[in-house]
Amino acid sequence: MNPTARMLNRIKSIYLYIHEKGSVSTQELVEEFGTTPRTIQRDLNVLTYNNLVYSPSRGIWTTTARKVKIS
Repeated sequence: MNPTARMLNRIKSIYLYIHEKGSVSTQELVEEFGTTPRTIQRDLNVLTYNNLVYSPSRGIWTTTARKVKIS
């Protein structure tokens, strides 16, 4: 799998994880996905840019009301 596909898979998995849990901490994502805080932050930045997640308080993440079609 190429690096871009791997990154997109991880971002999609992170989104689904947050959506399922309701809200999660950055640290919980680091532990769940076995990656660095920097990588998680980059992935969250992509999700935030696309209006899919937001942080109601520092270090906590939840999904937005935006409808997403998961393929």
